[in-house]
Amino acid sequence: MEITGEKRVQNVVVMRHGDRTDHFEPMWATHAARPWDPPLTDGGKIRAWTTGKRLRALGFPIHRVFVSPFLRCLQTATEAVSALCAVVDDEAPILDMETSQDVVIDPSHVKVSIEYGLCEMLNTRAIGDEFTPKDGIWFPEVSKLEALLPAGTIDHSVERIYQEMPRWAESVLDARSRYAYIIRALADKYPHENLLLVTHGEGVGVSVSSFQKDAQVFEVEYCAFSHLQRRISFKPSQAIVAENFQLLTKSGLTGISFLLNLKMADGF
Repeated sequence: MEITGEKRVQNVVVMRHGDRTDHFEPMWATHAARPWDPPLTDGGKIRAWTTGKRLRALGFPIHRVFVSPFLRCLQTATEAVSALCAVVDDEAPILDMETSQDVVIDPSHVKVSIEYGLCEMLNTRAIGDEFTPKDGIWFPEVSKLEALLPAGTIDHSVERIYQEMPRWAESVLDARSRYAYIIRALADKYPHENLLLVTHGEGVGVSVSSFQKDAQVFEVEYCAFSHLQRRISFKPSQAIVAENFQLLTKSGLTGISFLLNLKMADGF
């Protein structure tokens, strides 16, 4: 009898950060010490927490979370991870909780890592040139960034795909290529696990346009997320055969709006 090996389904969720302060307080950046790195608003934290509860109910566990080093993404990941790891006797209490305050978590449920490849586009389309760090240092050491995430969730053994931040003034096309690459690279590195990637609007858009033929994304709301899925075969020889990702997200249902180019799809 031929041994065919094991088959599994891998899920990857790609999520945008919550509402950023500088989009609601136009003068915030003019007096901020780090104007390129705004925090979430209070409403943004609530939205991230609420989205985390929604991810909890998707029907599969999230095993590992990767997050952009920008503060708004770290804060978003903190809220989402708190929802994913919340300890409750049944789901009703967490559904009634409007914020993550006083929630008790089991940090063993997921492992979290910072990944530079998920960072914001480093160009003037995303960040005003006048707000970039003059010394070229975007962030403090990683340990200080990790301290912002839920205690006990950090996986210190993970080696980042991008060891350094991308270079400033990358083109939009280069940034989109980076997002498409990092999604595949992280999924390939952890084929046994379901992943949550917390990133920026452009990254979420790429997660749709790169994996859904002829998709044209025109809106990505705060905390919008896409759901990618693929089948993976694990052969007795230890070889791994992964099918292409399929986009399960429907336009408008999770905060992402997109159209399919029907003329191209129909061959016209």
